[in-house]
Amino acid sequence: MIGRAYLIGAGPGDPELLTLKAARIIATADVVLFDNLVGPEVLTFARSDAQMINVGKRCGRHSTEQAAINRLIRIYARAGRCVVRLKGGDPFVFGRGGEELQSLREAGVPVEVVPGITTALAVGAQLQVPLTHRGVSRSLHLLTAHDHQDGLPEYDWAALARGGTLAVYMGIRTLRLLTARLLEAGMKPSTPAVAVQSVTLPQESCVYGTLADLADQVARLGGAGPTMVLIGEVVAMGAITV
Repeated sequence: MIGRAYLIGAGPGDPELLTLKAARIIATADVVLFDNLVGPEVLTFARSDAQMINVGKRCGRHSTEQAAINRLIRIYARAGRCVVRLKGGDPFVFGRGGEELQSLREAGVPVEVVPGITTALAVGAQLQVPLTHRGVSRSLHLLTAHDHQDGLPEYDWAALARGGTLAVYMGIRTLRLLTARLLEAGMKPSTPAVAVQSVTLPQESCVYGTLADLADQVARLGGAGPTMVLIGEVVAMGAITV
């Protein structure tokens, strides 16, 4: 008898930000394949006898190949197990959930997707920065500043520089190049910006700056936690600024 797979967003790390549906399903799973970005307390929702498999993927470090992860999910599900693929943030926002979904569909494995709070939303809430605001920002752009060549993806930089809020995932290694591209495209050097590391977790830290000096400010963060960068006029509306 074939089992079932769930692609579940674990949110930014705080277990209280996990959805009720996600917590319920995790508690019934036979197998949980989880990322390094999943908050450790989130894993406590799993059964004590569940098989826990770390398939973490972190920028710049050794990680389990995506094809191998896809294969593991299929193997356990086709063996009749209830399999949870637990991913930090949301499965469909730079989480490769689409690749896992496609793999499961092709294998004929029943699958359900449970959304999670993506990091950009968590940062906005934690810093009380409205990601959109009438008269200030009417658009929100979710970007990744990392690609397979360790450079920047190709974007319409002129369009991004015209306004709105930029939420940049995986952007620390290429932040200086990213800000340079935006400055070259015409974004104001004084545009407020903030970088937040390990949002919602006890070790959370952040630095504020401007587009012109954010790359220098980020050096103050230290650590190796996941970091989100917000750029835009709304950043100045946050509860804590410098």
